[in-house]
Amino acid sequence: MFALLVLALLGFSLMDGVLSSPVKSTHPRENGTEVSISPNTTLAHSPHWVIYSDRSVSGLTGPPPVSEIEGFNVFALSFLLVAGAFDQAQAWTQLTPTRRATIKAEYAAAGIKLIVSLFGSTDAPTSNGADPIATANTMADWVIQYGLDGVDVDYEDFDAINAGDGKAEAWLASFTRQLRVKLPQGIFLLTHAPVAPWFSPGQFGGGAYLTVDSTVGSLIDWYNLQFYNQGADEYTTCAGLLINSSSTWPQSALFQIAANGVPLEKLVIGKPATTSDASNGFMSTSTLARCLSIAKNFGWSAGAMVWEFPDANSTWIGSVRRLSFPV
Repeated sequence: MFALLVLALLGFSLMDGVLSSPVKSTHPRENGTEVSISPNTTLAHSPHWVIYSDRSVSGLTGPPPVSEIEGFNVFALSFLLVAGAFDQAQAWTQLTPTRRATIKAEYAAAGIKLIVSLFGSTDAPTSNGADPIATANTMADWVIQYGLDGVDVDYEDFDAINAGDGKAEAWLASFTRQLRVKLPQGIFLLTHAPVAPWFSPGQFGGGAYLTVDSTVGSLIDWYNLQFYNQGADEYTTCAGLLINSSSTWPQSALFQIAANGVPLEKLVIGKPATTSDASNGFMSTSTLARCLSIAKNFGWSAGAMVWEFPDANSTWIGSVRRLSFPV
């Protein structure tokens, strides 16, 4: 497969350059008892088309109308932190139970799962001493109370991973196991959103997400891989994104991650919607569409993730999917 991929990609002359840059934070964050709404009991099958929503949008309270995100099948409200719900997660709690039920029904009818994203760049649960079991219980209870379809674990405790002592990986494993106790597999979604370099072998003392996957990967539905904010020239071409990452973060391109034992069907390609949605790693929709088409031709079908609405919408995903999985 890799030889064929190399031949396919050489025609584009798209090999990445190398830029020494530390892994850094990604998603930015702007600062009564209820009857729970039962989630759908169907699994979300690939491809997965995931869009996050963190910032407020003028004239809109809660998630957007289905028509604005047609082509996506997962919408992630961001963020639920250790301290509680903020931003679009908080906005969801401020809707009436009737309004939430109506939105959920509309999304379900359109085949769109509604989930909440946990932590993000402003939360460092391991470094701050949060108990993984208690935190999982609290967050899972929140999901059930507010009638969502599951969670996305956007863990960005870089200090804990970089410490290399295995505590971050152990924390994530305990947290994920307990989430699954409360949010059973096949009923609720449970995804993770690691930065791509965390799958780079030999770069982190605790193994980062290679350890997480080998320990609790069977409990995780898929990975929303953040192929951005890792250096100005990282993952900006089809070759660097799919087949051969730079020496800064070796073996962290899509098919390299799969070659190191992570199921290819769980590797969702994540990108920012615009240059202003991330420090770097942006791809135009035409380039990303071509990359997805190449990946599909070599057996990949996991889907794509984008940060964030409203910069990404139905037009964005339609352009990205047009060469591989047209809307």
